[in-house]
Amino acid sequence: MPHNPLSDEVYLRRTKPAKPDIRAEYFRDQTKIIHSYPFRRLKHKTQVFFAPDNDHICTRIEHVLHVATIAATVCRGLNHSGKDWALDTELAYAIGLGHDLGHAPFGHEGEKELAAKLGEAKAFMHEVNSYRVVEHLANRGQGLNLTYAVKDGIICHCGEDFSSNCLHPSSQPNDLEKIRDHHTMPCTYEGCIVRLADRIAYLGRDVEDGVAAGFITKADLPRRVVQELGDSNTDIIDALVSDLVSNSAQVDGIGFSAEKHALMTELGKFNYERIYYHPTLVKFRRHIHTVVHTLFDYFQDLYSKNGTDFKSYAAMDLEVDRNFGHYVQQLRAVYEREGWPAKTIVTDYIAGMTDGFALDNMRQISLPSPMHFPRGGRP
Repeated sequence: MPHNPLSDEVYLRRTKPAKPDIRAEYFRDQTKIIHSYPFRRLKHKTQVFFAPDNDHICTRIEHVLHVATIAATVCRGLNHSGKDWALDTELAYAIGLGHDLGHAPFGHEGEKELAAKLGEAKAFMHEVNSYRVVEHLANRGQGLNLTYAVKDGIICHCGEDFSSNCLHPSSQPNDLEKIRDHHTMPCTYEGCIVRLADRIAYLGRDVEDGVAAGFITKADLPRRVVQELGDSNTDIIDALVSDLVSNSAQVDGIGFSAEKHALMTELGKFNYERIYYHPTLVKFRRHIHTVVHTLFDYFQDLYSKNGTDFKSYAAMDLEVDRNFGHYVQQLRAVYEREGWPAKTIVTDYIAGMTDGFALDNMRQISLPSPMHFPRGGRP
């Protein structure tokens, strides 16, 4: 019988003691995530298309809801598969809701540019930052105090790795503070399911948005993909969820059939070539580079001059400066523990921005404020 390798005592452990209430522990984590500021900001963060002017283009908040519902559906399907699975749909849903809380503005391009400013290709990873947000930064530096199983699923959720298919949970507890790459497996089957649900959630949705943007038409999709998975987001999700449940019910682990895994890889390659690297998005990437690098240098210089002199920030003319000083003051307990590292403070601040807030900050520091003249009638 498939079962998670660790005890509930490990999975339900929180950093700080919490008195039980009427909610089950993983449902409690869901509410903690939903009521957090980082979750609310996801509605204004890029999924693929930067700062879209169309209300129906997928944003980061829609994506995490898709991942949560897909993961919970897979758990439910396996629980009814007759193989004696005992998966917790509330745990899978909580991981799905929280998995992208640390995503930078402008999607993966914002992530890459932050890493570039830090000097290494993987110096900033949204999976690791999502854990940092829920454990250290949210709630004004108090963290969300989530269960270990949810935090483990969040930091180990990487859905961009198509090379892995049949997943098994880690047999030992992961040291979450030390994870710095994509290779660590979560220590629950629910976490493994979220890792695969992430792929399901974005493949078809990105096709849908690519069609809406005029980048592709449905006729452009690989013929084999259309024949086996369909040409709509609904059909693609249904085909992949059904395959994941039926195949996992027959094998030792969580994974797609070899046929469907190959089709997902083919569709992923198509999306990269025809959508993610479309000339329009490539053009926007140049602007994102300018915005992220300019903001990073600006805030680093601002901090080097003012440090923790919060009164100096409060007296500044620009709102962008006052906001940064207010942020540093709110998180002072975190940064005091860490030794006030300038690059970390600036990275945390920019990573928490929405697309619109980042662009507004850029306007404030790049464009002069209008001159104001005293009111009066003309002679």
